[in-house]
Amino acid sequence: MATKKKRTPKAQSDSWVVIAAEAAIDAQKPDTDPVFTRLRNPATDAASLYLLSGGDARLFEVKAFEEDFHSWFIGQTVQRDGRLLFVTPMDPLYLLLPYLIKAGKDGTFQPVDQVVTDEEFPSCSRLLKCAPSLHNVAEEKEVEKQKFHRYSQEKTMNWLKKKVERTVLVLKKSNISVGEGVKSTTFVKVKSESDWHEEDFLRYAHGLISEYISEDLSKALLKHLQLPELTSPKEAEPPSKKRKLSDTPVEAGEDYTKFNSAGFVRKPPKKMTAAQKSLAKVDKTGMKTMSSFFCPKVKAEKK
Repeated sequence: MATKKKRTPKAQSDSWVVIAAEAAIDAQKPDTDPVFTRLRNPATDAASLYLLSGGDARLFEVKAFEEDFHSWFIGQTVQRDGRLLFVTPMDPLYLLLPYLIKAGKDGTFQPVDQVVTDEEFPSCSRLLKCAPSLHNVAEEKEVEKQKFHRYSQEKTMNWLKKKVERTVLVLKKSNISVGEGVKSTTFVKVKSESDWHEEDFLRYAHGLISEYISEDLSKALLKHLQLPELTSPKEAEPPSKKRKLSDTPVEAGEDYTKFNSAGFVRKPPKKMTAAQKSLAKVDKTGMKTMSSFFCPKVKAEKK
């Protein structure tokens, strides 16, 4: 469902074009409008945009597709913000895991409302309304009708493994090629089941799930799936040829201004062919150069 979100009628910068599932707007509860909120990204630990709907009963992630020099025509107006927002359902346990892991270092059972707190992202407490399945990643203990939780690495690994296995089933059902033969970032249909390799699907699904968990959890999950880590070919290169990933522009590895200097040694000329060698041996004494035939004629002076 494509919708246009607008907070103030006068500000164009507060309008977006959104593609969202019907579940993002609860028709049965018109008084509970969906709310965009900033929460801590479980993979990057930075701020990301999410959407809560149905009175905080459902969580959706928000991703933007953006191109340069792009805008929208909406009615008789032009929307300068050309981003296209995709709103898709998301399991809130992904966002709760970092808080449970941090509190679990003490090894004690704690009330979950005391665990999920964040001064930088106070809206994180709203996730508890849409995450009733904490038993999938934590141990539970009830004392006097009050529940206490403690993070469990074993339960988390089993839960993430099920996520990977379900993703593999979807990939196979959709006939998506995920092996080494894929040469582009777009999905490519496979021709037959013989092209399917279980390890390729597991690695691909692991990569998709890793976008929602920390790097440490991703490595632990890879080990839990009994998949060896792949060594990147670039790791074998000398340190001078390695490039670091950063948000800043990467500088050129070479100084290209050296080609402008007089002392630059150019490559030797290519070897002459047999015909060129024969022509070089010809006696050119008395021969005119080719350019002499194109020189302007000298007019004879009148006597």
